[in-house]
This record gives sequence, structure tokens and C-alpha cells, in this order.
Amino acid sequence: QVQLVESGGGLVQAGGSLRLSCAVSGHIFSSYFMAWFRQAPGKEREFVAAIWWGGGTTYYSNSMKGRFTISRDNPKNLVFLQMNNLKPEDTAAYYCAARQRSNSTEEWAYNYWGQGTQVTVSS
Repeated sequence: QVQLVESGGGLVQAGGSLRLSCAVSGHIFSSYFMAWFRQAPGKEREFVAAIWWGGGTTYYSNSMKGRFTISRDNPKNLVFLQMNNLKPEDTAAYYCAARQRSNSTEEWAYNYWGQGTQVTVSS
């Protein structure tokens, strides 16, 4: 079992930055892929970024690449999402997720989910 707990959300003005954290506990192996998804009100959950727990390879949604950076701290079992130049359309609940063996941009492919952290960007 894997448990994920997000933190770091909040209210920020457009153009500002936030760093989200995901605390990972349970049995995590190098084969895991850790991802961030987000869901805005009335919209489907969408892929933001992912990172290979073992090798550190990163993957990004084209629409967020360049503003968002995913990273991990293996000894501390943490995954981060650094978000810069935030826009009102980035307002959403952000979720940490985990799956084994390969990256995926599909919500259904992930076995483990956190409860989410809210990010609100004011204009």
C-alpha cells in the first residue's frame, strides 16, 4: 500500500509561485512513477507532470511545460511541484498519484491518490 498526502496549496496572485509537496509513505520501489494531476470545477481531472521515482526522468503536459517543474527527494520520500507564473486558469485542486512500471497521462492508470490540495490564483 502507498499513502500520499499533499500540502502547499493556497491563494496566490497571478504571476506568483507556489510549491506543492506530496509526502509518500508505504512500499515505494524504484519502478514507481509519481504524478501530479489537477481538477478545476466542472472539468475533468487532467495530467500535469510525472517523475520516475527511480531514475528521475520527468514528463510534462505540453500546456504546463516551462512553468511547472516536478522533482523528488527520495531520502525524504517527497515529491514536489514548483509552479511559477501562475494564471487564474491554474486554479484547481491538485492531486498526487502513483503507479508502477511506466508513466501514464491517464487518470485511470494510477492506483494511488492523495486527497488533494487547493490552489487558487486571483487575477
